Order: sequence, then C-alpha cells, then structure tokens
Amino acid sequence: MRPRVLRAGSTLAVISPASAAKRELVERGVARLEAMGYRTRMGAHAMDSGPLYYAGLARDRVADLHAAFADSTVDGIVCTRGGWGCAELLPLLDAELIRSNPKVFVGYSDVTSLQMWMTESAGLLTFYGPMVAADFAREGGVDPGSWRGSVVEAGPWSVGVEAGLRTLRAGVAEGSLRGGCLSIVAESLGTPYALRPFRGVLFLEDIGTKPYQWDRMLVHLRLAGLLDEVTGIVFGDMAQCVGPEQMELLEEAILHSLGKFAGPIAIGLRCGHVDGANVTLPLGVDVQLDCSDPLQPQIHFLDGAVRI
Repeated sequence: MRPRVLRAGSTLAVISPASAAKRELVERGVARLEAMGYRTRMGAHAMDSGPLYYAGLARDRVADLHAAFADSTVDGIVCTRGGWGCAELLPLLDAELIRSNPKVFVGYSDVTSLQMWMTESAGLLTFYGPMVAADFAREGGVDPGSWRGSVVEAGPWSVGVEAGLRTLRAGVAEGSLRGGCLSIVAESLGTPYALRPFRGVLFLEDIGTKPYQWDRMLVHLRLAGLLDEVTGIVFGDMAQCVGPEQMELLEEAILHSLGKFAGPIAIGLRCGHVDGANVTLPLGVDVQLDCSDPLQPQIHFLDGAVRI
C-alpha cells in the first residue's frame, strides 16, 4: 500500500520508538521540518527517557506509534532516532490499524525492525531515510532530491553517482527494494519478524561494523536462504564502518562472502548512517538496479512510492 504524498502544510507526527533522544536535537530537527513547510506534532512520549536507554516503556512507545497512525489529521510519521528498542514493540503492533491508515513512515537503523514488520505484516511501503534528531537537526543532513522523489512526488525517479553509488559488480537487476540495517536484518532471522525471502534488490547498511563482521553476517543471510531470490544488492556508505585504509579490505570481504551471488552489486549509497546529506529510499517499491555502465550505476524507482 502506498501512503499519500506529503505537501506543504502536511502534519508529521514525531515519535521515539527506540532509544531516548536529546531534546535540543529534536527541537532543532523539528524547526527544520517546520521550515520546510510541515506542521509537527510531538508524540506524548517522544521525549521520555528511561528505563535504561529506552525512550520510555514499550507500551508507551507503541501507544505513540498507534496514535499517530490512528489520527486522521496526521499525514506522516518521522522517528527521532534509532538506537535500540523497536524489536520490543513487534509483538504489540496492531496490523489492522496500520493497514487501514497507510501513512508515510520514515526512519532507519533500529527502525528497520518496524519497517520489515510493516512490509511483511501490514503490506505498507515505508521510507528508509532521515530522522529528526539524527539528520534534520544537522545542517545539510537531508538529501532534498530523494526526499522529494520519495514522499512528495508520485512518479518515477532515479539516484546514482551523485549520491555516492559505485559499482562492485556489473549487471542489471529488477524487483522490489527491501532491507535496511544489516545487523537488524541478520538478528531478525529465526524469529517471526524476519525479512522473508523476496525477489528483488536488497539494500544493506550499518555503522561501526568491521570487514569480518560484514563477511559473517552476509554469510548468515546467505545460509539462511534470504539471498536465494535476490536479484541485486546495494550497500550503503561504509565511511561509518571503516576508515579509508580499510575500505578495500571491506569490499574484498563483501565480494568474498557473496562469491556465489550472480547479480549486480553496488556500494556507497549515502543512505542511513551517514555524515552527509541522507538519501531517502522507499522500501517495497519496484526498482531497477542498473550497473551495466560500471562508471554510472543507478537505481531507477519504476513507480512512485506515494499516491496523490
């Protein structure tokens, strides 16, 4: 299901489904959203802190999520940050409520748990993109072109080398775009909330993950059968995982773990854990990964992720 487009004046609910966010960063991010022409509405528990590192109790965090979907005056939902905690909400989620109220839902990192569930259990397109305290709070933290292509315009668009994309293995692949944070995808396997095998392009990114850890988790995905129907793979910007001196080793580790994978592979997409302008990716939409020209790899979004 495609949510409706966001327009100037659309109301965005701000929620914290995982870890507690710093108030000053949330306030800065909210100001940026409002400067872009959106109205904002803070979740009742969005600024809760504790127990532990959580943004409140699980029942309160899921209550904010449900309230945002149920509120007919809310057009979209943007998470403040990731961290840890979204998996706690999975058994508490109301699929029928969310299915009956499709809305733009944006986040990344630990929010991957919710996005996989929304795809598999509610059939909802979601958006792997900038968060309030992590990206909207930063100067230049949001890529405007992909935000517009994902949630504002209901038509085809593309992203390529201007967003950091590079080719690791040439070829062309098509299908549904799914994925998210590698560690969350890998840790979900063996649970009822795992990303199921699908035919299409898999996107993976992470933070603080060493080459051998990428190798290990990709082997885990392969042995679990998650890659059996995948036609192409896109990796994120690895600058948050390794320094320049280890980038070649990381790419070699990826190619080693994917030695029997025949499809095209791209890397470097500035989406998720990044320092620069965070690219927004619609998860669940049909795409074409075109690495036929190794110097000009592109992801073509074949249809709009939102509806008028």
